[in-house]
Amino acid sequence: MRTDLPEAGPAHRERRRDRLDLAAALGGALLVVAAALTGRYLEDTYGNLHVGWPPLYANWLPHVGPGTLPALALAALLVAYGPALAARLPWRGLLAASWAGATTWIVALALVDGWHRGIAVRLTTRYEYLQVIDRFHDIPATLRDFTHHILIDSPDHWPAHTAGHPPAATLTFVLLDRIGLRGGGWAGMWCIVVGATACVAVLVTVRALAGEETARRAAPFLVAAPGAVWMGASADAYFAAVAAWSVALLALAVTGRGTGWAAGAGLLYGLTCYLSYGLTLVAVIGAAVLVIGHREVRRRPAQLLLLLLAGAAVVPVTFTLLGFDWWEAYHVLITRYYQGAGGIRPYGYWVWANLACTVLIVGPATVAGLRRAVTRLFTPGARAAPGESRPLALLVTAALTALLIADLSGMSKAETERIWLPFAVWLLPACALLPRPRAWTAAQVTLALLVNHLLLTGW
Repeated sequence: MRTDLPEAGPAHRERRRDRLDLAAALGGALLVVAAALTGRYLEDTYGNLHVGWPPLYANWLPHVGPGTLPALALAALLVAYGPALAARLPWRGLLAASWAGATTWIVALALVDGWHRGIAVRLTTRYEYLQVIDRFHDIPATLRDFTHHILIDSPDHWPAHTAGHPPAATLTFVLLDRIGLRGGGWAGMWCIVVGATACVAVLVTVRALAGEETARRAAPFLVAAPGAVWMGASADAYFAAVAAWSVALLALAVTGRGTGWAAGAGLLYGLTCYLSYGLTLVAVIGAAVLVIGHREVRRRPAQLLLLLLAGAAVVPVTFTLLGFDWWEAYHVLITRYYQGAGGIRPYGYWVWANLACTVLIVGPATVAGLRRAVTRLFTPGARAAPGESRPLALLVTAALTALLIADLSGMSKAETERIWLPFAVWLLPACALLPRPRAWTAAQVTLALLVNHLLLTGW
């Protein structure tokens, strides 16, 4: 029996990887179908999901709008020219173009629902932050009293989103109102314009940790993210940007760009924790950054970590001195969560249906890219495909880990297509590991267009 048969060649290995990529994307699609069918049965039979089109918080409503033609045109441009431009533009030009492209993509998709329904009133509904702007005349007094209005049976209880987040979230819109940017239109555009910078922060991070070529390959996918459907105009897009810049500044600090960036990273992480309780899990992504940049951390551990911790203390200390107790509020919030839909929605469904929502916000390309990333990370002896990066694999796997922890906690049952945007933006760079970027970009934008034109999304 012969034992000297030649190893499979590179072309054969790449064909096998392609088949596995397609299988992963198909698996993601089947997860979505299973969640939709099971969810429809549960909602029709028991009415315990409290969503209109399971697993999404949406309703079936095929429609077009003012944003339809711009969205179609931009989608075509992203597919035709996105990868080539990402490879050729000067680095700073690529960052500017990515931010402009992401902003335009989010706005175009939002305008499919029209300016009023798509942007101007998103943050003014009875669940939202702008409902309580007039209750913050005396900000220190309101912060001292904030926890007393979280429970549904408390006097003048906060709306769901205000109660469900630390006060920095609502305070952002209070301050916008104070400087004259009043109303839902300004609030919505703030979330879109700031939220779109998350893609720039991720590019800066990937370049620092995994190299510029990898970052350039990721750029079109960050711009064309299906999650853009929910970034316009959601406060979670703004939260995603703050969290992303925290990680980006930490990446700069641990790759020799200057230890001072660590203080900025800590400051933004502290703010992130006071925008959303669940985003404390961004620390998992930050830990991966520290592991990747371990050489610089070991060279100057005291300086880096002291600056990081000092920066991280600023926002918590400020809010504590003003009278807001984060830990007390979080424990009260747990009670509030189970007073509402969170106490009715079944964990046994949402613990896996949430992942179907994630497939819809990151798209089939990301599912395929994550397969490559996890394979690269956990089979170190395997041959790496061209362009596969172990630091990138660790970064996106850390983001996936943070998302899974949030899922298992049971504190995110439904609406995760919006709530998990801050984690989802860190899964998208996995697409840099894929060949044929045009085809995969086409799959991404097609998904976003279908969701936005067939469903009326909300939160």
